[in-house]
Amino acid sequence: MRTKQTGQLGRRDFLELSAAGGLGLLASSLASAQFEGQVRPNLILIVADDLGNHDLGCQGGTEIPTPNIDSFAAGGVRFTNGYVSCPVCSPTRAGLLTGRYQQRFGHEFNPGPIGSEGLDRETFGLPLDQTTIADHLKKAGYKTGLVGKWHLGLAEKFHPCNRGFDEYFGFLHGSHPYLDLLNPKHEPIYRNFEKVEETAYLTDAFARESVAFIERHKAGPFFLYLSFNAVHSPMEATPKYLDRFPNIKDEKRRKYAAMLSAMDDAVGAVLDKLRSENLIENTLIAFISDNGGPTPNNASDNGIYRATKGTVYEGGIRVPYILHWPARLPKGKTINAPVISLDLLPTFLAASGQKPAEGTFDGVDIFGHAMGEAKEPAHEALFWRFGTRKAIRKGNWKMLRRADNPWELYDLAKDPGETTDLASKEEQVKSSLLTAYTEWEKGLIAPKWGGRGVQKWQEEEENRPPKPRKG
Repeated sequence: MRTKQTGQLGRRDFLELSAAGGLGLLASSLASAQFEGQVRPNLILIVADDLGNHDLGCQGGTEIPTPNIDSFAAGGVRFTNGYVSCPVCSPTRAGLLTGRYQQRFGHEFNPGPIGSEGLDRETFGLPLDQTTIADHLKKAGYKTGLVGKWHLGLAEKFHPCNRGFDEYFGFLHGSHPYLDLLNPKHEPIYRNFEKVEETAYLTDAFARESVAFIERHKAGPFFLYLSFNAVHSPMEATPKYLDRFPNIKDEKRRKYAAMLSAMDDAVGAVLDKLRSENLIENTLIAFISDNGGPTPNNASDNGIYRATKGTVYEGGIRVPYILHWPARLPKGKTINAPVISLDLLPTFLAASGQKPAEGTFDGVDIFGHAMGEAKEPAHEALFWRFGTRKAIRKGNWKMLRRADNPWELYDLAKDPGETTDLASKEEQVKSSLLTAYTEWEKGLIAPKWGGRGVQKWQEEEENRPPKPRKG
């Protein structure tokens, strides 16, 4: 079953985006010129789930060794101002796989419980008129595979194999246990459309399946979307990983460390397979988290950044963001320019040599920025809307609003922890940002479902005093 998908913006959307300064180029001129005549790279998109910004070694963490991800970062480009388009799972994935702000097509919240709001499983999912990165790459001759979490619809019409993926191994819901997978109380694990009996620790199974996908398609080109559920709750790990952290006394934090260590091993397995097949040089790999860490839930650490998953403070939307392509990208480079998860689709399409024929993306090709060659910022502004939580970042200024509270304004260059609200002192800046945000919001539609929105514990994190500034 396939549904024709366009994913195009109308002229009105285009003009409004332009006015708001948020329109990305059509994968930029790099798509047609930069990679012309080159052997097309394999493409791998790795997404962690609920990862704390400060938990990786390459992000400044010291408590949990992550040698594989750290070496991966050291061999590529790390964006220190990397963002996702939503502070929760499913909307971020909707934006990531389409290259568009998901609020444009109503995917603003996680899908609500089946039966809520009079809606059912036929309603909750990535709208069928949206074209995914897998659709684009499959059309271009790539073998496409998804291993891991989907969270973009339970009905068959939303199934990954009906959204551009040739192969699928994983689960359809938003979370899943890691152990006791044969328990009938748990949601099934699927291989394509068939339920399978899986007995391995789930993160290990995802590593195994990713390596197998690469083996099957090593002649290339292939696109692998490795969508971990680690380190999302439930907090479960095997002795193999728990035994690595005898000195962490907090039990939740110890389990988190074990789960992250398992994910790091899985990333290492993928990298080792690419090396053994002499594919690593010409494989473009991106690594991000789907949102910031939900510290009270999984003991993650967002470092200096305020608040958590579910909020539009930096702790909810600022994430590790790494690109690795030895044949083309510099090694060990750090880029401070703001980028967003929406940029990965246009960047991957550009690397594959495509000129997108359908519609326009909000994301842009950031290859030039990764090379350090871009003279202009990737985006004039970045925008967020998660129900009553709203935010805009333009340059170093970030303005946000929580429900009916007044707008807050922060200078992220001087105050990345969002400790000092400057809204009352910078009226001109505030007015300019509000105008840009209002124009952007005109191009959005009402959410197709209400979802859970901001939860009580997330409100508590929002209201918690910001972390003291250091230095």
